[in-house]
Amino acid sequence: MDEPGSAGPVGSNGAKPRPRLEDVAARVGLSTASVSLVLRGVPGPSERTRQRVLKAAADLGYRPDRTASALASKRSRLLGVMIDVHSAFQAEMVEHLHTAAEEVGYDLVLSTQTRTRDENAAIETLLSFRCEALILLGPVAPASVLADLDRKAPVISVGRRITGAGLDVVRSADDDGVGQIVDHLVGLGHRAIVYIDGGKGVIATDRRRGYRAAMRRHGLDAQIRILHGDITEEAGDRVGRHLLGGGDLPTAVVTFNDRSAIGVLTAFRGAGAGVPGDVSVAGYDDDTLSRLTCFDLTTVSQNAEEQARQAVLAAVERLDQGRAVPREIVLAPSLVVRGTTARPR
Repeated sequence: MDEPGSAGPVGSNGAKPRPRLEDVAARVGLSTASVSLVLRGVPGPSERTRQRVLKAAADLGYRPDRTASALASKRSRLLGVMIDVHSAFQAEMVEHLHTAAEEVGYDLVLSTQTRTRDENAAIETLLSFRCEALILLGPVAPASVLADLDRKAPVISVGRRITGAGLDVVRSADDDGVGQIVDHLVGLGHRAIVYIDGGKGVIATDRRRGYRAAMRRHGLDAQIRILHGDITEEAGDRVGRHLLGGGDLPTAVVTFNDRSAIGVLTAFRGAGAGVPGDVSVAGYDDDTLSRLTCFDLTTVSQNAEEQARQAVLAAVERLDQGRAVPREIVLAPSLVVRGTTARPR
C-alpha cells in the first residue's frame, strides 16, 4: 500500500515509474488512441479534448518515448541536420528548422562540424540515429559523394548550388546577392570596391562571380580586385590589416560573409580608420551579429526562415508523398542597408 500523501507506487530502486500513455488516458477517461492523436498533433480531436489531454500529460509529467514509438512504427520521424558550430547564420537556420519540423510532426537531430570534426563524421552520426532525411547546411563534399549518400537517405542541400547529382537543393541566388551590394555601393558613388573571397567552395565561387559580373556591368572592369580570404573573422582581420598597410585603401570592401566583414571592421576600427567615413564595409548573410548596434553591418539577407521551411517541405515530400524527382528552390536575396556604408569622401 502507498504511504499517505505519496504520489503513487515506486519502483524497486525507490524511483517513481515513468508515466505511460495509458496513465494519461485513464486520467481523462479516453482511449489511448485518442490521447495519442492529441499528443502527436494529429487533427481530429476537439479543442476541449486537446486541452484536457495536454493538461493531464503535463500534470503527470508524461513524456513520449520516442525510441519505443519509432520501433513500433518502423519510422523515427527524425530529420538529421548538419551544422557548422561556428556559424551564427546556421544556428539561426536551425531555430527555423525546428519550428518547421514540429509543424509537420517531425523532430531534429543535430550533428556539428568543428575544427576537429569533419563533414563525414557529422553525417555518419546522423545516419546512426536513424534519421529519415538529411538536411545539410552548406555541405562541401563532392556532388558524387552526396549523390551516393542520397541513396541511403534523402539529402536536402541548403545554401549550396549542386548540379547533376539528383539532389534536392534549397539556396539563395548568391551571385545576385553580391550584385545587389555592388549596385548599392556604386549608387553611393564608390568605384574602388574590393572583394574579400571566401575560399574554393561552390558558394564562394558564386559570390565571387556575382562581384565580377556587377563590376563589369557598371563599367568597372579595371577596378576589379579580389583578395584571398575565408569564412572566418580572423581572415577578415588579416585582410583588413593588409589593406591598411598597403597604402592603397579602397573606398569600399565587400566580404564573402558577415563573419569576415566583422573581422575587417575590427581591423579598421582598431587602426583608427572610420567606417563608413574612410571606407564602407558590407557583408553577406544578415546573421545575428550583423544586427548588433556595435556592428550595424550592411549585408544581404538569405531569408533563413523561408530556406528552412522549404528544406523541411522537401524532406516531407520525399518521405511522405513519394516524390522522386529532385527539386531546386532558389530564393531571391535582399539587400539590408545599415550603418557601415555611405558615400565616399
